[in-house]
Amino acid sequence: MIDLRRLEALVALHQTGTVSAAAARLQYGQPTISHHLRRLEAETGSVLLQRVGRGVRLTPDGERLARRGEEILGLLARAEAELDAATSLQAGAVRLAAFPSGAATLVPAAVAALADAHPGLTLDLTEAEPPEAVRMLRSGAVDLALTFAYPDQPDADSVTSTPLFDDPLYLVGAPGTDLGADDEHLERFAATRWITGCERCRSELLALCAQAGYTPEIAFASDDYVAVQSLVATGLGVTVLPGLALRAHQNPGVVRRAVPEAFRRIQVTTYGAAPHPPAVTAVATALAEVARSLRAAA
Repeated sequence: MIDLRRLEALVALHQTGTVSAAAARLQYGQPTISHHLRRLEAETGSVLLQRVGRGVRLTPDGERLARRGEEILGLLARAEAELDAATSLQAGAVRLAAFPSGAATLVPAAVAALADAHPGLTLDLTEAEPPEAVRMLRSGAVDLALTFAYPDQPDADSVTSTPLFDDPLYLVGAPGTDLGADDEHLERFAATRWITGCERCRSELLALCAQAGYTPEIAFASDDYVAVQSLVATGLGVTVLPGLALRAHQNPGVVRRAVPEAFRRIQVTTYGAAPHPPAVTAVATALAEVARSLRAAA
């Protein structure tokens, strides 16, 4: 293994031409430079220097190693500069996975805040429902995830989720549908057809209807909350949607009311032990600040 300090001494000699000039550039004494060069020859088993009068010059092996050394030290300097920029948030990229309604509501405001506070920081966004987002975290495909969980759905192992706020659930129907009062649960809809969303949302709907004493008749299912509302607007059934989905898009042909004590928890999810890279922490902080603003507005 070549010692970088000794390689640096060889490169300095190659670039300046003399041991004294190399020592001045590196702010070492001449004996230290000479020692590094002798040790480098011993480590590599090659003759790198040839004495010429009172000075030295590089042999062909020394020239080749010095040229490679310039490349190696240049790459190392570039890596250090990139890390410094990322640590100081002057540059860097964070890969974020977010569920669709969160990507449409929380993420844009967080990106705008990051652009003001850390203009060199970029965000690569991938839409993914929570189970896929967790798989992406574990595989290293993303650095951070915006996820949600319902009260009876525990977090996946090996990830850490920090709650941001509780997103209320709403009963949604076509105009003219008697949705009942805000303090009513779902008992009156036992004979009604239902339209449901993603697998986790469907599980929560089944749980809510079970609490009301029945199993709902699922007429249609779609992961697209815009499509779900369009189906509801035509009178094909009712649905339960979270507040962020309705904030992102509410079909003018539907009406809604809150379902008492029903919500999903919005959270930022990470993989691995803290502390996390500063850029990841900055994105998580921006999402938390946007969430606080939404809570205040609500």
